[in-house]
Amino acid sequence: MSVILVAQITIHDRERYGQYEAGFLEIFSRYAGTMRAVEEAPEILEGEWPCTRTVLVDFPDREAAMAWYQSDEYQRLAEHRKAASVGNIALLNAL
Repeated sequence: MSVILVAQITIHDRERYGQYEAGFLEIFSRYAGTMRAVEEAPEILEGEWPCTRTVLVDFPDREAAMAWYQSDEYQRLAEHRKAASVGNIALLNAL
């Protein structure tokens, strides 16, 4: 079953976050993921959306998503994201 990863990120250090962005696609592309959306200013239909970036990606299955997320290379890169932002990341089963 395919899965969708949703990340809501609030960036407080754009320069450091840029280091994360610079290495992201090279690693991500090795794990059969597909970028669906990266949005800095979504159109809010209801409620509040306090994060500065929302990301949607999908993977063919949970195993591929977790292989990417737990990989040593991604976790090393994610140190830049964690230092430059705070966020919520969730894995959802696709319909």
